[in-house]
Amino acid sequence: MVRLVLPNPGLEDRIPSLDELDVIEKEEASSRPKWDNKAQYMLTCVGFCVGLGNVWRFPYLCQSHGGGAFMIPFLILLIVEGIPLLYLEFAIGQRLRKGSVGVWSSIHPALKGVGIASMFVSFMVGLYYNTIIAWVMWYFFNSFQEPLPWSECPLNANRTGYIEECTRSTPVDYFWYRETLNISDNISNSGSVQWWVLLCLTCAWSVLYVCTIRGIETTGKAVYITSTLPYVVLTIFLIRGLTLKGATNGIVFLFTPNVTELANPVTWLDAGAQVFYSFSLAFGGLISFSSYNSVHNNCEMDSVIVSIINGFTSVYAATVVYSIIGFRATERFDDCFSMNILTLINGFDLPEGNVTQENFAEMQQWCNATDPVAYGKLKFQTCDMTSFLSEGVEGTGLAFIVFTEAITKMPVSPLWAVLFFIMLFCLGLSSMFGNMEGVVVPLQDLKMFPQKWPKEVFTGLICLVCYFIAFIFTLNSGQYWLSLLDSYAGSIPLLVIAFCEMFAVVYVYGVDRFNKDIEFMIGHKPNIFWQITWRVVSPLIMLVILLFFLVVQVNKELVYSVWDPAYEEFPKAHKISYPDWVYGVVVIVAGVPCLTIPCFAIYKLIRNRLQKPESQQGLVSSLSTASMNGDLKY
Repeated sequence: MVRLVLPNPGLEDRIPSLDELDVIEKEEASSRPKWDNKAQYMLTCVGFCVGLGNVWRFPYLCQSHGGGAFMIPFLILLIVEGIPLLYLEFAIGQRLRKGSVGVWSSIHPALKGVGIASMFVSFMVGLYYNTIIAWVMWYFFNSFQEPLPWSECPLNANRTGYIEECTRSTPVDYFWYRETLNISDNISNSGSVQWWVLLCLTCAWSVLYVCTIRGIETTGKAVYITSTLPYVVLTIFLIRGLTLKGATNGIVFLFTPNVTELANPVTWLDAGAQVFYSFSLAFGGLISFSSYNSVHNNCEMDSVIVSIINGFTSVYAATVVYSIIGFRATERFDDCFSMNILTLINGFDLPEGNVTQENFAEMQQWCNATDPVAYGKLKFQTCDMTSFLSEGVEGTGLAFIVFTEAITKMPVSPLWAVLFFIMLFCLGLSSMFGNMEGVVVPLQDLKMFPQKWPKEVFTGLICLVCYFIAFIFTLNSGQYWLSLLDSYAGSIPLLVIAFCEMFAVVYVYGVDRFNKDIEFMIGHKPNIFWQITWRVVSPLIMLVILLFFLVVQVNKELVYSVWDPAYEEFPKAHKISYPDWVYGVVVIVAGVPCLTIPCFAIYKLIRNRLQKPESQQGLVSSLSTASMNGDLKY
């Protein structure tokens, strides 16, 4: 077993001893918030981990990588990558009782950059994540109409026909790209602020502020609704979906395994990345949440339970999504077939009702034999159920185009639209609680604001700054900016941070010390499974995924899809290259958090070398017991 531990002088002075933990917990009772009960803590963690990605990213990956075959690498990597890192974050937060900056500073002063990097990522992801919630609110407000506004094209200015852009695409596409985003034809064409999006963004940040105004004291109450309601709505949609025509086609298509995909390394790498992102690891929020627990809370059991719920939710959500996609594909298949039947009836002046799906091929042969010339002039559409089911859509396209189109074809469609967007709102909001935690606590650790400021002012200022920066997403080019941040802010930086976290605990803090801490907290040492995954397997997997992504990104040209009615193949997505200045944005978004870690370590090293020997004791200026919007003890 690997037992390498790097030199770490002064560690004993920076962390409380095991004997002091129970005393510290009692002293913190008046100055630090704590969970009202275990259920509140678990719901908060589940709400943070289970987000929009479980609903619109996982089903797409299943469909892209062999359906049921994707479940095999997903579940394997969930066990050997996701759960060990989740357990590590829970345990280290509970042991050191601090936020991300405080935890890594205590382990070694040079590691403070890891906590700062987590804060940067939480900040940037929170900016665009809450914008998605704003879009969800816009659709929610528009769902109280019959018919739904995205179910048919609007009339043109002369009221003599429909708007051309809509007739050339579809009503759901037009409502999303034109009436919601009013999107420009490229990222450089910023345009102006769209007031309706800005209004929804104001509502989104206001709701988040109210829910996080006093930290876990308020978010802990909100999660009873935001973390449980999505499961109720998913179940309602599953029951409804299974009663729709063609739902089983989608579910069968999703879970039919293509075992040849298991030999594709991209399948395993995508599964590893999905496991990693679906747990919301390396944001710092989970470390903070666990620090509010009792010292003797069973964090091992917590990590296993949250992981099982997370994995189950991904599979459950995929089943629901593909029952609806199966219904949508069947509707489109039937519409396509109806057009072909109409073409045949009109071409040969046949009695209505004589041609059906069942005898269509037969009637085609008869018509061809009767009059080959006339038959040759007819143009039939290609109606293939598999191709309709295979149209892989993820992210906002799944939520705001595919699902909304399917809802328009359901009876009482406004009701299903309201339920769907309430579910997305709850999923997004509960994830934002963790993102806010990952920003607020590090700022408190870093003493960025006066300690005497009221909790409400501190939280409000952070929300206000984020709100103003998020104005960029309300421009005509806002969707392009959001896609850019989504591609780079929450990808490579999180992998780098997570690798540093595991390396820091195992080889800087010392895995033997960590084992003793866990034995003190839960009553027994971690078994051989945790030892192997922490020391070797999980870091190795993360390193492979990280190197793979770096190789792919370096060799890949930066392109993005634009909505351009002037494009000759419109409404197909028009892929164009990003302008050169975007490379600078990518470096800032993905590079700054990553570079924060080595840069701060070098800064600390140089600073310590320049200090006089007598001033080098206490490598961390002071010990803090940080709490989200709570008082700090020094």
